[in-house]
Amino acid sequence: MNIRSKDFKANEYVVYPAHGVGQVVNVESQEVGGVILELFVVFFEKDKMTLMVPVDKAIEVGMRSLSSPEEVARAIKTLGGRARVKRAMWSRRAQEYEQKINSGDILAIAEVVRDLHRSDGQREQSYSERQLYEAALERLTREIAVVRGGDDDSDTRKEIDDVLMKE
Repeated sequence: MNIRSKDFKANEYVVYPAHGVGQVVNVESQEVGGVILELFVVFFEKDKMTLMVPVDKAIEVGMRSLSSPEEVARAIKTLGGRARVKRAMWSRRAQEYEQKINSGDILAIAEVVRDLHRSDGQREQSYSERQLYEAALERLTREIAVVRGGDDDSDTRKEIDDVLMKE
């Protein structure tokens, strides 16, 4: 067994950049093209999806352990900051937001939530803004809830909404 396979264990929650929080359900070996591969089997509850990640590539593709409570606190603090919206064209900003969401970095995701959040008095979001906002909010909420040991995202979602409304 390779050293990296000790990084993640069965039943441990991990963050996969393109999909968010998942749970390693198993570490198994499979033969692919005559080569034995060790694979992390990661299940994503929200999407009802299972992903097999080669043990040797897990770190390379950005799979990581959950954020620490300190990182979660920094992410929540980021939410309370002032939105920083660049004056670039929407297509360019959307691309940057998408990259931040798919980076798997909790602080980058918190920035997207903060920057795309609209309170009642502000103009409405376009469909694409709303999609990016919801994707970022879902990822952030899920990771914070799991870090805190909860499986119910509703309390975490309320806390995030409260921080965002204090602008």
